[in-house]
Amino acid sequence: MEKVIGLVMAAGTDDRMKSKKSKLAQELYGKAVIKRVVDSIKKAGASQIAVIVGENKKEIQEILKDEVTYIYQEKCLGTGHAIMQAIPYLQENEGRVVIANGNIPLITPNTVKTVIEKSESENEAVTVLTGIISEPAGYGRIIRQNNKIVEIIEEKELTGAQENILEVNAGLYCFDISKLLEIIDKLEKSSMGLYYLTDVIKMLNTKGEKIGGVLVEDNTEILSLNTKAQLEMLSRILRIRINTMHMNNGVTIEDMNTTYIYDDVEIGIDTVIHPNTTIKSDVVIGEDCNIGPNAYIREGCKLANKVKVGSFVEIKKTIIGEGSKVPHLSYMGDCTIGTNCNIGCGTITCNYDGKNKHKTIIGDNCFIGSNVNLVAPVTIGDHVLVAAGSTITEDVPSESLSIARQRQVNKEEWNKGK
Repeated sequence: MEKVIGLVMAAGTDDRMKSKKSKLAQELYGKAVIKRVVDSIKKAGASQIAVIVGENKKEIQEILKDEVTYIYQEKCLGTGHAIMQAIPYLQENEGRVVIANGNIPLITPNTVKTVIEKSESENEAVTVLTGIISEPAGYGRIIRQNNKIVEIIEEKELTGAQENILEVNAGLYCFDISKLLEIIDKLEKSSMGLYYLTDVIKMLNTKGEKIGGVLVEDNTEILSLNTKAQLEMLSRILRIRINTMHMNNGVTIEDMNTTYIYDDVEIGIDTVIHPNTTIKSDVVIGEDCNIGPNAYIREGCKLANKVKVGSFVEIKKTIIGEGSKVPHLSYMGDCTIGTNCNIGCGTITCNYDGKNKHKTIIGDNCFIGSNVNLVAPVTIGDHVLVAAGSTITEDVPSESLSIARQRQVNKEEWNKGK
């Protein structure tokens, strides 16, 4: 496999999102749009990635930090102009470059990899990702002759019957770097006063270079993001995609429409997810677990087999051992729970002292009564019973009964006549 680098175009701005944040900084299932595009290119095999930024430079840097190289485009004069700013970056490399629009967050690593592999195996000067869309408004069109791509025409430049072409430009390309460098600085302004990267396709064809295409299998991958309405639609598509993947792997999801599972979540077979449940990234759930309804499992949680996290339960950075249950109305944060434990209704870990987070450790075979406060840092041994209503501030040794509540006092007739 040749060396592959990535180049993401992210300098363009518009006000259609109606937000203080640009469209590329909008969060889609907990991850910024630009981050999703960068991650897909990286997972497809790119050894390094550069992002072309403009006025949004600071905003994009706050998201991607030092995981990419930044190239500044002072004036946004089109996609071709953006790539011209990247000429020094391209000259430092050889092999192939994947170039992508920054606002196609549903593109998958597999699709990017397919484009790269075809470009390499058929030694194409450029390989273009395309799609067939019944309503192609908003996209540039693919022009073919004898079934070969010879040109891409931007929507603003379409004339006559070209508007009826259904094959569109998806906004992702794989170029032979040397072929691109031979021609990129020869681009001319369009009638709109912009330099289009898509004009390079016609120029390469005129030179007799080989141009290839990959037709995307799932059109949702190439949907672009420009408005809040589109953001909701993309979120819905991503939810269906992720939930379907888990169901295909043996997970039971009772209501796909109200189950929100983020990226990078592992769930074992025969686990049941009830409605209105949210599971954030970096969560591992074992087999035969029971989750929800109305559960919130945040980042950093690991649940062993046969664990129950019930209704209106929130857990964060918590490890729960096999067979343990947190059935309802509890918050467990920064916590380790052993095997075969039962956490009573209304139990919370008091893990934050206003400055720092502290851990709670609960051993095996413990029964924590209802309405218990565990004031961290605190350790509960094995085979411990904590009485309902207790506020535990000190460690509890194994095989103990712990009661931490004031003795009940009844003052008879105290409220009489009041």
